[in-house]
Amino acid sequence: MTASTGVLDELKRLRSRLPQLTGAFAASVDGLVLARDTPDAEAETVAALTAAALGVAVRLTEATGQGGFRELLVRGDSGYVATYAAGSSAVLTVTAEPRVNVGRLHLEARRAGTRIGELVESALDRHDRHDRHDRHDPNTTQPR
Repeated sequence: MTASTGVLDELKRLRSRLPQLTGAFAASVDGLVLARDTPDAEAETVAALTAAALGVAVRLTEATGQGGFRELLVRGDSGYVATYAAGSSAVLTVTAEPRVNVGRLHLEARRAGTRIGELVESALDRHDRHDRHDRHDPNTTQPR
């Protein structure tokens, strides 16, 4: 199973646990979509906007002494957009109907964000180990 497959599976499980979700996607902190379970074709646009909002949220938590970023919740007339930290390299963003139980949304999305973060971090670790292995010439003790 690849990281993107595992992340997509987690998004689907989250949406099944919270039927009021209208979409869910995981993205890198710089706005690249990693996986999505949403009928919205605008996931790339929303991911880019999420990255911009994340930048402001991180600065806001730091400036107010609240520590590292954990989550961001926006309520509009037609529902919610919530973004949760998913490790240090990714975020989980969900959209929800206005009738969603926000406490349950937080509970389920925080758990999913933790699992997604673990999948992404594990994939990055494997990628880094693979890159280090590829750069090393087995006939010498020096990297290529």
